[in-house]
Amino acid sequence: MKRNLLFLLFFSILFSCQKQIEKKVTNQENDYTEAYQIAQVWLQGQIDYEQIPGITMSVVRGNKIDWNIALGFSDSESPLTPTSLFSICSISKLFTSIAIMQLVEQGKIKLNDPISRHLPYFSLEQQYSKSLPITIANILSHSSGLPRESNHSYWSPPDFKFPSKQEVIEGLSEQKTLYPAETYFQYSNLGLTLLGYLIEEVSKQSYSDYIQDHILDPLEMHNTKTFMDKSQYGKELVFGYSAKKRNGERDLVPFFKANGINAAAGYSSNTSDLAKFAIWQLKLLSGLKTSILNVKTLNQMHTTQLNDTLNNVKRGYGFGVYGETSKRTVGHGGSCPGYRSVLTINPKSKTAFAVMINANGTNPMKYANGVSDILDKVTLRKGNKPNKNKEVEGYYNGQPWSGETYISSWGDNIALLSLPNNNANLTIFKTVKKDIFRRILKNDSLGESLHILRNTKHEVIGYKRHQTINKKI
Repeated sequence: MKRNLLFLLFFSILFSCQKQIEKKVTNQENDYTEAYQIAQVWLQGQIDYEQIPGITMSVVRGNKIDWNIALGFSDSESPLTPTSLFSICSISKLFTSIAIMQLVEQGKIKLNDPISRHLPYFSLEQQYSKSLPITIANILSHSSGLPRESNHSYWSPPDFKFPSKQEVIEGLSEQKTLYPAETYFQYSNLGLTLLGYLIEEVSKQSYSDYIQDHILDPLEMHNTKTFMDKSQYGKELVFGYSAKKRNGERDLVPFFKANGINAAAGYSSNTSDLAKFAIWQLKLLSGLKTSILNVKTLNQMHTTQLNDTLNNVKRGYGFGVYGETSKRTVGHGGSCPGYRSVLTINPKSKTAFAVMINANGTNPMKYANGVSDILDKVTLRKGNKPNKNKEVEGYYNGQPWSGETYISSWGDNIALLSLPNNNANLTIFKTVKKDIFRRILKNDSLGESLHILRNTKHEVIGYKRHQTINKKI
C-alpha cells in the first residue's frame, strides 16, 4: 500500500512538472525578425511591380507598436517616413462615432433618438410612408436609408469642390431617402456628416474642438487633425496620386479640403497615430479603464448591429465587422482623392494593422492581410537565432515565368516568395541537409526537393527545383 502511494506521488509530481514545461513552451513568444524582413521584401516588390508611389504601415502586437515601416516616396526627392501624413478619409468616421457614443454615455442623446430631434433643419424627404424614423443608431450602422452623399458633386475632378456646412444643410431639402430605415445597408457619408453637426449642437463646441479635447489629446494623437492642413501639403502631408493609367503612369492629385464633410472624410493622420488609437481599444478591451469610453460601449461598437445578408455586409456602430472567430476583425477603410488607407483590429489576437498609400486604384487591406498572414506562419521562438540560412537568402531570377523569387530563412527552414505576389503566399521548404530542402505540404509530409547551387568558390549562384534552374540575382 505504501509502495503504491509512493508511485502515485511520483507520477503526480512528474505530471505536474510536465504540465509546467508544456505551459512554458505554449506561452513562449515568437520571434518575428524573419517575418518582418520578408514582409518588407514583399511590400517593396508590390510597390515596384504595381508602380505605387509609397506605403507606410504600423503593426500592433500585444498592446505596443511592433513594427513601423515606410517605403517609397511623396515625390522623386522626398522619401516617406513612419510619421508621414496622409488623408485617412473615411477612417474619420470612427472618431465621429466614438464622439457620438461619448454623448450617449453622458446621457445627452440616445441611440434611438430620431436625427431630426437634434437637427431641427433636417428636411430630407422620407419617401417611404411606412418607414421607421431615421435614428442615430441607423446612421452609425449605415442602415438609415439616407443617400450616400450630400447633394453636391465633391468627388468629381479636377477641383473636388467639397461643400460648406451651410451648403450641405441647404441641399437636404432637395434629397430623398433611398430605402426605408433599418432595411438595407447603404454606406452614407451624408449620415456621418450629419452626426458631426449633431455633436456640435449637443456639445456646444465646434466639431474640431470637441474631437481634439475628448479624443485626440487624451490619446496623445498629436499628428492627427480633423482636416487637411494646406501648409503641410508636400511636406509632412504627402502628395497623393491617381489610379494607374493604361500607360502605367499616375497623375498628381490636387490638394483638397473636405470642408463640411470633415466628420465623414476630412481627417489627416499617420500610421503611428492610428496605431495609438488601436492600442487604446485593445487595452480597454483588456480591462484598462480610460476617460474616452467604457468597455461596454466599445464592445457595443465592435458588435454586429446590422447584418445585411443581401449585400453580405456586417456593421457595428461606426466600425465595419469582418471575418469570423479568431480571424474576426473590426475597423474601417478610407479612400479619398490621391489616398487609400485602412485600420484593422483583431481583439482576440490583440493585433492591429494601419496601412496608408498615397495613390488610388490600390488596396491597403491586401497589404494588412498579407503581412498578417506572414506573421501567422511564424514558428521561430524568441531565444533562437534567426537567419540560420542567411547564406542562401536573396533574390533569384524567375523569368520568364515570374518576376523574381526571394528566398528567406524561416526558422530552421527556408521560405520562398514569388514576386509580384498579391497574397504574400510563402512556400516553406524543410532543411534535409546542407543545400538540400524539401517542400512542406499542408499535411506536413514532404514534397519536391530544392537544391542550392554553388560555384567553385562555394558561393551561392542559384537553385534547382523541378529540374529548372533559377540563378541568383
